[in-house]
Amino acid sequence: MTEPSTEIEVGLATHELVWVEGSDAITFLDSQVSQDVMGMAPGTVRRSLLLEPRGKLRAILWVLRDAARVGLVVAAPGASDLIADLARFRFRVKADLRRDERPVHTVWGTGAGDAKWRDDGTSLEADTPHYRLVASQENPDGRVLDAEDVTAHRIAVAEPRFGVEVDEGTIPQETGLVAESVSFTKGCYLGQELVARIDTRGHVNRMLRRLAGTGNPPPPGAAIAREKTAVGALASVAPIGEGWVGLALLRREAQPGDRVVVSWEGGEAAATVAGAPDARTGSSQFPNGSSR
Repeated sequence: MTEPSTEIEVGLATHELVWVEGSDAITFLDSQVSQDVMGMAPGTVRRSLLLEPRGKLRAILWVLRDAARVGLVVAAPGASDLIADLARFRFRVKADLRRDERPVHTVWGTGAGDAKWRDDGTSLEADTPHYRLVASQENPDGRVLDAEDVTAHRIAVAEPRFGVEVDEGTIPQETGLVAESVSFTKGCYLGQELVARIDTRGHVNRMLRRLAGTGNPPPPGAAIAREKTAVGALASVAPIGEGWVGLALLRREAQPGDRVVVSWEGGEAAATVAGAPDARTGSSQFPNGSSR
């Protein structure tokens, strides 16, 4: 494994922040999302999912627990949809939904976080295992990244984006995020039945996988085949080092280490299905020799 870079890098306005406030805020949210919000200590940060009633995905979140309110960080521009989704099930509870006007930036190079957050009223900082989230009207210090570099960082930690790799048809277990985002010991929450049924009695036919290849990057949407059998399509791709990396939902037959062919109109490229990133830092040596 290559050691993570010590350079501070910044993705501007990558996320948005929604506050759930009021005397019923914590119990209401606990009934809506997959994380055990009631069991979180104030000041802590955890991943969570918002599901629709049938158990399919609606949003990927970071939960910021406070003593009497909860912050929800969602990839931009997801705040409006998040508020609308939560408002649909807000019956006879004292819980207000408010979007924080501060843009949320992503900062890499600060080291693995301790899953804590703090807010001085001007700047909110939330540490996750992979990066720091900073809600502020001022841009954080560091080298500002373009969209391709932000995507490369996201691919490095196998983080799907709603509307790109995953959507409202995605089963939570396909995302690879269930271990860190779902509590199987808390009370009922929206969409729980499907998640629990798959965990105890079944499996999913697709999984989010990273890919790596050499040469010029293929275009998003390129078909992916393993031993001449279609297994998925490339969702995100970014150049890195002497090659490229990508993210795709692939059929379960495509396992880490497998060679696949990525093809599109006018070209094709060989690639390797990469293993999971380092759980602590998100740093990983890809099969093409590049790293983040």
